Amino acid sequence: MSQMPAFTVLDHQGMLSVRGVDAAKFLQGQLTCNLNYVTHDRSSLGARCNPKGRMQSSFRLALQGDGFLLSMARELVERQLADLKKFAVFSKSVLLDESADWLQLGLINAETTLQALGIELPADSGSLVQHNGLLAIRISDSLAELWIPAADGGCTLRKLSSHIEEKPANDWQLEMIRCGIGHITENLYESFIPQLINLPALDGVSFKKGCYTGQEIVARMQYLGKQKRQMQRFVAQGEYPVPASGTALLQAADSSKAGEVVNAARSAEGIEMLAVVQTDSASEHPLVLDIAGQPPLTLATLPYEIDVEREIQR
Repeated sequence: MSQMPAFTVLDHQGMLSVRGVDAAKFLQGQLTCNLNYVTHDRSSLGARCNPKGRMQSSFRLALQGDGFLLSMARELVERQLADLKKFAVFSKSVLLDESADWLQLGLINAETTLQALGIELPADSGSLVQHNGLLAIRISDSLAELWIPAADGGCTLRKLSSHIEEKPANDWQLEMIRCGIGHITENLYESFIPQLINLPALDGVSFKKGCYTGQEIVARMQYLGKQKRQMQRFVAQGEYPVPASGTALLQAADSSKAGEVVNAARSAEGIEMLAVVQTDSASEHPLVLDIAGQPPLTLATLPYEIDVEREIQR
């Protein structure tokens, strides 16, 4: 039975903007994704890395007006803004924190609601529709994000609230986990290269566009490396606290560290999470969470395949 239509206010997400005539050129040299694929009807996942290829942020990128919007963990916006400005000194680009200028919503099974707003959103993930200042982005078959100018946010929220139920942030996080989309938070700053959270499989990394910060390390892993860790989805049944990002996963046999949580949320049966783990540990050894009670973990499926050959063609 499908879930009833609902929306969530994504106030944990902030918005960094890069605008101006050089915005695309500047970002092309900073981000893992290919700006040539980002159009007025197509968004992209992506990340920004340090020179060692470790992610400082992950985001959803969309073309809007005279530049680009990057929706990322709100706690990372100011940090990324300050760092990016160092590289934009000679670029005709303006970088701003526009978090207060946008209301971001997550929509669950809300096609009828989008249609009532005049938006027909294509079914393929990443598709984007801009209508009356609103940006609607397809995340999966049942999920979409709606970015609303803050000036119109109150009115749109009232319309939505009169037709569909508002859900807490946990519910949206759970849906994103089931989509296999992990997000970098403050706890995970510079912890992972993009492959460890499956970003190439989600078209968030380009291996054809040329240089960007950290590109050499990321490309070397894709072409030459043997990846020993991978993000997987796990479930734990029972009344346990939701683990924070960065919480360790342990091998049940000897309590040695086998991985760490990327994102987690409560489900009807217990908790679900995405975690970067040693690939042999995930399938061959029982794992537990390093929290009170050490709940045992069951490996669950992801809705996509890791195909290195396909990924390097983008």
